Amino acid sequence: MADLSADIEELWARRAELVPGDAEALASVEAAVGLLDRGEARVAEVGAEGEVVVHEWLKQAILLLFRLRRIETVELGPFEFADRLPLKRGWAAAGVRVVPGASARWGSYVAPGCVLMPSYVNIGAYVGHDSMVDTWATVGSCAQIGARVHLSGGVGIGGVLEPPNAVPVVVEDDAMIGSRAMVTEGARVGRGAVLGAGTILNPSIPVLDAQTGEELSRGVVPAWSVAVAASRRRSFPGGEFFLPCVLVIKRLPPGERHDKAQLESLLRDHGAGL
Repeated sequence: MADLSADIEELWARRAELVPGDAEALASVEAAVGLLDRGEARVAEVGAEGEVVVHEWLKQAILLLFRLRRIETVELGPFEFADRLPLKRGWAAAGVRVVPGASARWGSYVAPGCVLMPSYVNIGAYVGHDSMVDTWATVGSCAQIGARVHLSGGVGIGGVLEPPNAVPVVVEDDAMIGSRAMVTEGARVGRGAVLGAGTILNPSIPVLDAQTGEELSRGVVPAWSVAVAASRRRSFPGGEFFLPCVLVIKRLPPGERHDKAQLESLLRDHGAGL
């Protein structure tokens, strides 16, 4: 893999010279993206110290792939597409249930035990085992979704492809993202956390503790917590306005699975839901 990463970095350095159809360059780039497609490599992962480590050369490979491949017509049943990339195939052998209307681009990885309702998974994304991507949810390019995660209906997980060193969205194991929530621009949802329906989370959104009012972070929901959309008053020369924030309303014992009935009751009490 070290030799392949060196090849990709060399191609990236002279990317302005590359032209579509360059067979030698394309072979290296497709080998790198193939690692992502099979789950043998990941664009990003959580390191030993809890930080997100980005493997830039794999992002560079994705960007080079778009430069090197030509647009082709793809026909699937009654549907026609024009794109540079094929869709993933071989779902039954991969142990993934895919409902009609769902699709994932080649270069993404969906682990065994996952369920894809009519939804979309983009290149570079990683979806861990036994996760659910529910109806009309999208997993953007390079987003990292953990194991046993539930992305509820209409959830938008943003893609972060450029620049290559940009940190993608990370949703850690056992998290639950409520309907129509949006997690974008490299935001992070900690392990076992619950994000209420309609919540918007990105690195500019403050995350506050409901008990103390303390700002815990920006764009990061702590592990084993329940968080909902909220707003807070801010004064400007033109008047007072309410700006969005995310409110942590409950802490869960680490490792405790969510009781869905209790969770829904708690969220309803705070005007939110799943």
